Amino acid sequence: MSYRIGSGIDFHQLATGRPFWLGGIHIPSDKGAVGHSDADVLIHAICDALLGALCLGDIGQHFPNTDPAYKDIDSKILLQKTYGLIKGKGYRIVNIDSTVTLEAPKIMKHAVAMRQAMAEILEIDKDDISIKATTTEQMGFVGRGEGLVAYATVLLERQATGP
Repeated sequence: MSYRIGSGIDFHQLATGRPFWLGGIHIPSDKGAVGHSDADVLIHAICDALLGALCLGDIGQHFPNTDPAYKDIDSKILLQKTYGLIKGKGYRIVNIDSTVTLEAPKIMKHAVAMRQAMAEILEIDKDDISIKATTTEQMGFVGRGEGLVAYATVLLERQATGP
């Protein structure tokens, strides 16, 4: 078997009045991420990690923010399309490890729902997706509540192609 590791990172600004999407679910918050799509920073980092593992470029190459087709798109669709590329290359996901850095809202009570939403798309068990959260102890743009960051690492395994 052949294994590939990929890492991804994504940043988004936060703004009042925007819906807050993270890990494929809507989380109640007075601020949401700003972006061309729904700005789901966690899914975007996972997409970049998946693409990077197989040297397929990055999310911006596949889903450019200059393309009106992706305006306000649900990032779960981007994840599904990215996963299609991975499957098309003959790989499956072994596991995903991720960290979201933000001051508010507190997200860990939503982690199971996020893991389940993404696991269904990626055809893996939710227990193969780790989501952690941290703050920056009120330092920097994240600490001031101006934005958030997500990091993701994935492990892929080539599927057996016969006897």
